[in-house]
Amino acid sequence: MTTDYDIRFAVDPASAAVMTTSELRENFLVDDLFAADRVVWTYTHYDRMAVGSAVPAAGSLPLEAIKPTGTADFLDRRELIVVNIGGVGTITADGASFDLANRDMLYAGMGTKALSFASADVANPARFYLLSAPAHARHETRLIRIGEAKRLDLGSQETSNERSIFQFIHAEGAKTCQLVVGMTTFAPGSVWNTMPAHVHDRRMEAYLYFDLPADAFVVHLMGEPDETRHIVVRNEQAVISPPWSIHSGVGTAGYTFIWAMAGDNVDYTDVEKVEMGDLR
Repeated sequence: MTTDYDIRFAVDPASAAVMTTSELRENFLVDDLFAADRVVWTYTHYDRMAVGSAVPAAGSLPLEAIKPTGTADFLDRRELIVVNIGGVGTITADGASFDLANRDMLYAGMGTKALSFASADVANPARFYLLSAPAHARHETRLIRIGEAKRLDLGSQETSNERSIFQFIHAEGAKTCQLVVGMTTFAPGSVWNTMPAHVHDRRMEAYLYFDLPADAFVVHLMGEPDETRHIVVRNEQAVISPPWSIHSGVGTAGYTFIWAMAGDNVDYTDVEKVEMGDLR
């Protein structure tokens, strides 16, 4: 097999509050993504979300089943979203081929049997970021280019959070069962994301931080609003965010991040806002 995986069990707020730095990183940080010629998965017990990557360098890579799904094929009872953050690549799903440039996304529906990843140029391979959650219905496999995403401009230069949110999945676009995925970019000089913070107890979330210089990092804030913790995140590392946790962060330099949610609904507005004065 060309696939590796690990499993992350769910952690309750009280347990997270007393964890050491090493324990927080062990439970919530995904730091081994994007291995050449491997498909790598972290299977979580938060809404059964799986976070992974595929880097087809020497040749194509198949999407293989892993033991935690308990199915013959990976997508027998799941849906998949793939975002390319590398060179041009191709995804072939049940015989149909889709070319993904940098920042393009592909949705593959439940029941897709054969799916594989390839790069157009082995010197500049595609770097596919993978997100999967259980599905209850089959939706059309669809390519969504970054220019087709729904764009929202938020924040301001004065608060260092002037940013653009690109919603790949929204009510007028591609249909999913529960996966919601988007990307956030920043104006020059802005480094704060998702502030003011919020919690959405009905959906977990995963964050991939990238476009960071080698000597830079993001301080990812997590925990309950009155019992916050932080994790230092480097380039192309991801963080698992439980439904009970805030999720916010600040970088030492500019960066981009991909956020993905899975849970009871796909309503962006279904959040509990946290007042700035209530954070501890």
